Amino acid sequence: MQLRFSGAATSRRRLKGFIEAPVVQRVILTLILINAVTLGLETSATVMARVGTPILLLDKAILAVFVIEVAIRLYAHGWAFFRDPWSVFDFSVVAIALIPASGPFAVLRALRVLRVLRVLTIVPSLRRVVGALLAAIPGLGSIALVLVIIFYVFAVIATNLFAAEYPEWFGTIGRSLYTLFQIMTLESWSMGISRPVMETFPYAWAFFIPFILIATFTMLNLFIAIIVNAMQTFGEAEHSDTMQAVAEVREREDELHQEIRAVREEIAALRRVLEEKNRRD
Repeated sequence: MQLRFSGAATSRRRLKGFIEAPVVQRVILTLILINAVTLGLETSATVMARVGTPILLLDKAILAVFVIEVAIRLYAHGWAFFRDPWSVFDFSVVAIALIPASGPFAVLRALRVLRVLRVLTIVPSLRRVVGALLAAIPGLGSIALVLVIIFYVFAVIATNLFAAEYPEWFGTIGRSLYTLFQIMTLESWSMGISRPVMETFPYAWAFFIPFILIATFTMLNLFIAIIVNAMQTFGEAEHSDTMQAVAEVREREDELHQEIRAVREEIAALRRVLEEKNRRD
């Protein structure tokens, strides 16, 4: 029983080393990129009419490789596989691709393109970027809440001021929110909305300009600042972990050097004892 367990553990270690080898990871990355191209080609009726069968066969072959890869990782890591968010993401993406794209599940066919997002789990630099973005979510949520409050306040003001003359833009709170969102994106805000309103309300600039300064230039720059800060913090933490790992390796090397020095001293002492014994004999 113990030999069987040891054999299974050895098999898992070998499979883990194989599936995490750089060569295998590069092959998987290449297949992901090829699959991204095939999924794009499947949207073209002209291409599918000419080479549709080879493209579908290639897509199925790549999917089979993904299934085998995830199965190997699941066996190699055991239940620890589901404690890694990236592994769970890979498992979910591959599982969605296996659902029959017919009947009530036909809408899931469009979700097959999510397989392209596996690039994020393969490339370490992309994983760091995504990790930093996820770490920035709490701060982004706070700013988003402030932005919602600002939008609501300005929407109420705009509805009260401009609803009677411009009901298509500011007739209700909902319409005012949508119009303000368009203004925040700076899409046709001046010639399309602000200047027409100013023809009826000459001092409307006193409403639009502060809103743009607050919502567009201030709040959106705060979004960028939090993301940049999160990426910097994430990078510093990763650098700290790397330096700690290097320090542990160096500490272990020092211990090994001390052990080797002690062994050499013992050998030298034994040699002196033997030489002394030979002289006496």
